[in-house]
Amino acid sequence: MIMTERLKYTDEIGAATAHLYDRVSDQYQEDHWKALAPYVYEINRLKKEKNAVILAHNYMTPDIFHCVGDIVGDSLKLAQEAAKSDADIIVQAGVHFMAETSKILCSDKIVLIPDVKAGCSLAEGINAADVALLREKYPGLPVITYVNTTAEVKAASDICCTSGNAVKIVEKIAKEWGVSEVLMIPDQYLAAYVATQIPDIKVHTYKGECEVHERFTGDDLRKVREKDPGVTILAHPECPQDVLEEADYAGSTAQMIDYVTDRQPAKVVLITECSMGDNIAKANPNVDFVRSCHLCPHMKRITLPKILHSLQTLETQVEVDPAVAKKAKEAVDYMLRLS
Repeated sequence: MIMTERLKYTDEIGAATAHLYDRVSDQYQEDHWKALAPYVYEINRLKKEKNAVILAHNYMTPDIFHCVGDIVGDSLKLAQEAAKSDADIIVQAGVHFMAETSKILCSDKIVLIPDVKAGCSLAEGINAADVALLREKYPGLPVITYVNTTAEVKAASDICCTSGNAVKIVEKIAKEWGVSEVLMIPDQYLAAYVATQIPDIKVHTYKGECEVHERFTGDDLRKVREKDPGVTILAHPECPQDVLEEADYAGSTAQMIDYVTDRQPAKVVLITECSMGDNIAKANPNVDFVRSCHLCPHMKRITLPKILHSLQTLETQVEVDPAVAKKAKEAVDYMLRLS
């Protein structure tokens, strides 16, 4: 991959991006911003020229999230909102399965991933053949698949779910199918969390996990609370059960943001990927964000220079086999109908 030559900062660029620097000045010193600003400027110029939108996941670094992202949020929201836009090009500032989801819901648009190696341990830990074997092991049960999966796995499933609506989807599909057991894949920790919320439904699962969230432990949270007894702890349900038991609240990235925005805890720690706290701190100046997080190495493969290169060259385009996309979209649409 031929990367763009390093861009130069000018006073003109500084003036044009000053309003954007205000959004991230708590995260970047002025000298650092001067290295970023030329890329921000050029990306935003090219977006208009090429009628492109950038989808920035909650785990993107603040320079991407606040300064070039047009639509921000969790993976499903990004794809849904992109489908409503009149853009010709979508740049996925996230990981590969998210770009596939965008292509599934926006088949008429060019979908770009700035780094094709931006993967996901959870999505890469299961394939369609695995789903077929699981169907043999659990015949007659609905297969509920987390959206953090590849298109082929979604296509092999009956319905999708998100971390925010998983409990509701399990309840509703069990009732609709007339069953008291379901198969929920691939995240074993999300499935375990759902099982605690709906004890009357048996939730079978698969040994998949997010390499970021599985690193947290209940002991980590106890140490945080010992150091600062008044802190509010919010944890993502992809975390192990002992973590969720120690937390004050478990919820998706969007639910965590809503919790902080609505309740304004004096001090909060987000047990998830590090950039979450950075990205919502500016909008919540009265909340003290205590750092206790892990970086996602896959998300951090997406950078401003790579986004710029992607817009300049229209590389790398994400394609999904039409037959696979059709089946995957059915699973997503089923979820949207029930939620």
